[in-house]
Amino acid sequence: MRLGILTGGGDCPGLNAAIRAAVRHGNGERGCTLIGFRDGWRGVLEGDADELTTDDVRGILPRGGTILGTSGVQPHRIDGGIAKVQEALAMHRLEGFLVIGGEGTIGEASRLEVPVIGIPKTIDNDILGTDESIGFQTAAQIATDLIDRLYSTAESHNRVMVCEVMGRHAGWIGYTAGVATGADVIAVPEHPFDIDLVCRRIREVHALRRPFSIVVVSEGAMPVPGSMAIPEYALDANGFPRLGGMGALVAEEIGRRTGYETRVTVLGHVQRGGSPAAFDRVLATRLARTAVDEALAGRWGSLVGLHGTEVGPTPVAEVQGTKTLPPELWRIPEVLCA
Repeated sequence: MRLGILTGGGDCPGLNAAIRAAVRHGNGERGCTLIGFRDGWRGVLEGDADELTTDDVRGILPRGGTILGTSGVQPHRIDGGIAKVQEALAMHRLEGFLVIGGEGTIGEASRLEVPVIGIPKTIDNDILGTDESIGFQTAAQIATDLIDRLYSTAESHNRVMVCEVMGRHAGWIGYTAGVATGADVIAVPEHPFDIDLVCRRIREVHALRRPFSIVVVSEGAMPVPGSMAIPEYALDANGFPRLGGMGALVAEEIGRRTGYETRVTVLGHVQRGGSPAAFDRVLATRLARTAVDEALAGRWGSLVGLHGTEVGPTPVAEVQGTKTLPPELWRIPEVLCA
């Protein structure tokens, strides 16, 4: 059997671990051939692909990023794109594709009318059909470590330190890193924050406990409508807003309303880089091996995810949408909402 494999959307730690596991399990144990497509669906559309062997994946387990490259190309947005994907399937004599991707990539796979099995990866952890996505635990730990480092400088200067973390539609990173570091305020995309409540809490912290505070803001967090000015975000090639800058806006409002010296730190793409944590290496390995087994059994059209401690498939049709923080998580004192 011949299987295509690609990584689509944003990069994250653990992608190489998944590629390695799929190739080693497929080639070495199950006797199938893996064809790696470069830069996600772009490689499929343009025929940019090569056979992957165990030699190709040797030593890549601890490496961040992806040896295959990635992109946000979506075939259904390109004239004749879906037909080209189907042609690639026949040209390379593939039974189907193993697609390592996030919400957009997995959603795209369901439109292409070709056999696919999804492997969930995204630092945002917002994919339905899995408890954890490849890359999330590493990103959350990176954010936690860096926010920890803000405490000493905040205390030394009696400042409010605002830290912006990634999270377009879901606040898993902001919530996890904020709770883990004992942040005084956490703003997440799941519910609008009230800037008046934010400032009130900061004043209380400074008056009753200590003259500095830590505020964690997800990039996709939004204020209560009309409570503070926000910009019109430009759209990317796939029609999504190019988020970023909410931390700076919140910091400006806090400084203006409270009079406290306020600084902002944007963690940005550092959350997506570097070596994957042990959890993500193991998760990627388990998901990829299971995806190969599902393909060899002819069980296409599913997302292989983590459910508790078990790994198993969920039909792709059932994993459309965004997995957001449930109310019981964002309804804690630090997550200030309207």
